[in-house]
Amino acid sequence: MGDVLAAQRAEEFRRAARALLRRPLLRTGGSHSEEFRLVRQHAAELRTWFERNTGWALLVDSEVARLRRIPGRDSDPAHPARDQRTGLPFSRRRYVVVCLCLAVLERAEHQIALGRLAEQVVLAAADPALETTGIDFTLSDREQRTDLVAVVRLLLEWGVLAKVAGDEDAFLKSAGDALYDVDRRVLAGLLVSRRGPSTVRADGFAQRLAELNAEVLPDSDELRNQALRHTLTRRLLDDPVLYADGLSEAESAYLTSQRGALTRRISELTGLVPEVRAEGIAMVDPDDDLTDLRMPEQGTDGHVALLLAEYLAGKGGTVPLAELHRQVAGWALEHAGFWRRSATVPGAETELTEQAVERLVALGLLERAATADGTPAVRPRPALDRYRVGETILLEPGQSAPRKSTQKSARNTKGKRTR
Repeated sequence: MGDVLAAQRAEEFRRAARALLRRPLLRTGGSHSEEFRLVRQHAAELRTWFERNTGWALLVDSEVARLRRIPGRDSDPAHPARDQRTGLPFSRRRYVVVCLCLAVLERAEHQIALGRLAEQVVLAAADPALETTGIDFTLSDREQRTDLVAVVRLLLEWGVLAKVAGDEDAFLKSAGDALYDVDRRVLAGLLVSRRGPSTVRADGFAQRLAELNAEVLPDSDELRNQALRHTLTRRLLDDPVLYADGLSEAESAYLTSQRGALTRRISELTGLVPEVRAEGIAMVDPDDDLTDLRMPEQGTDGHVALLLAEYLAGKGGTVPLAELHRQVAGWALEHAGFWRRSATVPGAETELTEQAVERLVALGLLERAATADGTPAVRPRPALDRYRVGETILLEPGQSAPRKSTQKSARNTKGKRTR
């Protein structure tokens, strides 16, 4: 009985950890209430593990669990906020509107109407310091109203807002309004940084972002090793593939000596399985649900990404985007009966290719590059080789020697974990 209870507790602990990695902010109500219960039940053990191995703090109270998850890399652009309806990534203006909405909600009452929120955001956007950046937000057209509604729906998904009455579509058509409760516990836990944004003095977006999460340089061997352990564990949890050529000399040396311990601890916590190659390490998820982006996905876009992965697997050097455009245009005609109708329209291959390349870059399978004359191109990464098409070996009954078949083998379709 003791062994059964220990196994059950270990399984619950793993489920709680995976829940936090999928959704670093969990609430007591809603569709994730069971996951919140597990996190709260195992909060002490989870807090200890994350603080020791990643440096992430875990805050848990009776209503909210928040893993303060600082990314392993500040420069990773592969996981944008997305429109809850269309799935399209947020524009620069929408990110600004997110920040303005949060600032307004911080000063709002416990309830707020969408129209009132819109008025306050427009006032905040009129700040001269913001206008000099080229951001214009006056709700003067439908596109700007669509931006605000997309942001509000994101805040609803996060749990910052909870709908009481009304509908965003009515507001979008200027035919109605909506009323929301403001969850201040969630609002207070959203920002994750090592220092307050108002204290950042650097110029330029990249420099300001780096300063926002900059760590104090350790002054002892023990602290330096701890910092390396935190960085590498974050990268292994966050990135689809941790490539050796992207590590510093100190990180590479630490990973070489501590690779077994790092991957074992992550496997024990999450159930991820290490795939170790000369080029790097991928922590693969057998359950294929600890991800925000899978490969492949269904539909036209997923099929294009898979075909491009097969086409590029094993290729050396850079491949111009123009070559990929031609390939996609040909596939559109070949698969016209299965792809969406707009895929065969002249010029559609450009957008289809870009979406597929974006997916493959996010999965660590490609990197953007340029040819010698500056033409936009992509360069396959080593992990893309798992999508190379080979041959299936067929054995006849009683046959002692294998006979090769010209039939293509089934490709490895297990999606890589991203976030």
